[in-house]
Amino acid sequence: QVQLVESGGGLVQAGGSLRLSCAASGRTFSRAAMGWFRQAPGKEREFVASISWRGTTTYYQDSVKGRFTISREYAKNQVYLQMNSLKPEDTAVYYCTAGPVVGGTTPTSWDSWGQGTQVTVSS
Repeated sequence: QVQLVESGGGLVQAGGSLRLSCAASGRTFSRAAMGWFRQAPGKEREFVASISWRGTTTYYQDSVKGRFTISREYAKNQVYLQMNSLKPEDTAVYYCTAGPVVGGTTPTSWDSWGQGTQVTVSS
């Protein structure tokens, strides 16, 4: 199974920005879609964004459109989430994921998961 490691989380003021990174290591796969989910305390894990293995197709949750941008460097097995205009409602643990199909918006559509990185947005 592919190992995924997130980084870049932290504490930021409302309106600020953070850039999350996810690195794949160990045995990898050649055609994997990548994505980000997040989970706040007491809430279900929710879809944030995803990108196809070639980087030509992206999907976003409505609440982050225009604020977040997902991108990847396929040759480096890296995926990024640029988060701008952050709001307190964005506070959550953010998880990197990988799987065979880019369009899935439920956790069961994805195969591999990182350990998560905490994002806290203060008002």
